[in-house]
Amino acid sequence: MKPSAIRNSSYFPYLLLFVQPIFMATNIIVARGGVEYVPPISLAFWRWLTVFLILFPFFYNEILKNKKSFNKEFWKLFFLGSMGCGICGAFPFIAGMSTTMANMGIIYTSSPIFIIILSAMFFNDKINFSRVIGLVLCLIGVLAIISKGNLDLLINFKFTSGDLWMIGAAMGWAVYSIYLLNWKSKFSLMARFTLIAMFGTISLFPFYILEEIFYFNTAFNSNFLFWVLFAAISPGIIAFTLYTRVQKYLGASLTGFTLYIFSIYSAIYGIILFDEALLNFHYFGAAFVFAGVYLARKITS
Repeated sequence: MKPSAIRNSSYFPYLLLFVQPIFMATNIIVARGGVEYVPPISLAFWRWLTVFLILFPFFYNEILKNKKSFNKEFWKLFFLGSMGCGICGAFPFIAGMSTTMANMGIIYTSSPIFIIILSAMFFNDKINFSRVIGLVLCLIGVLAIISKGNLDLLINFKFTSGDLWMIGAAMGWAVYSIYLLNWKSKFSLMARFTLIAMFGTISLFPFYILEEIFYFNTAFNSNFLFWVLFAAISPGIIAFTLYTRVQKYLGASLTGFTLYIFSIYSAIYGIILFDEALLNFHYFGAAFVFAGVYLARKITS
């Protein structure tokens, strides 16, 4: 099958729905490994600055030709940058310093719930029974995986300051997802993403300076270079680009299901990178997640 035929297939958006989290889940690798070498806000700041510097030469002409659109969309783009790159870029890294991976996973999966509710409240996105059932199935699957099939972990769930940072990240991602879809732009997807990265960098800059002065100092060495480039390219450029593509095809509510699939890939990375075993609850959870996504697909076909 030709590439153009694949892109035009009705199944192509749902293929992207499963491919995008492969790259998105590498953010877990950054959160676990990168913050050992680079302070969290510094890592987020340099990550998005690098994204902007990589993309800007390719979209400079388009941005320059649309000065009027840039001025008109200035605050919208700044808002998207603050949400998608500022809050969602820095909060998980900060959270990883004071909470567990299980807590982070449970909380971040609440983002699709915020997406569905906010979409219905502000953009008249319909919530039907089938979509709710699909959401619940996904949630059960994710909870099974990140709790390792241990109900006591969920019953004795305790919040820390890191958990509150993750709640902020989940809400920020929901707002970013909704407004990215509903705010129409004169710029192409990639040009707009370039500007979002720029404004995300600007929004992070004052907090980066405060972190450098009062908390941590960044060591500009080979570890810094590796983690910044990795964060910029894999969970940055590739993941965000694919996310906007999926959202264009499927809408904000259904695209939110990428967060559930993301949890499965996180477990796979744990097996590959941290020698974690694949147990029965992984299969159980994966079955529920894929069933939930399939049900959501059926109601949008």
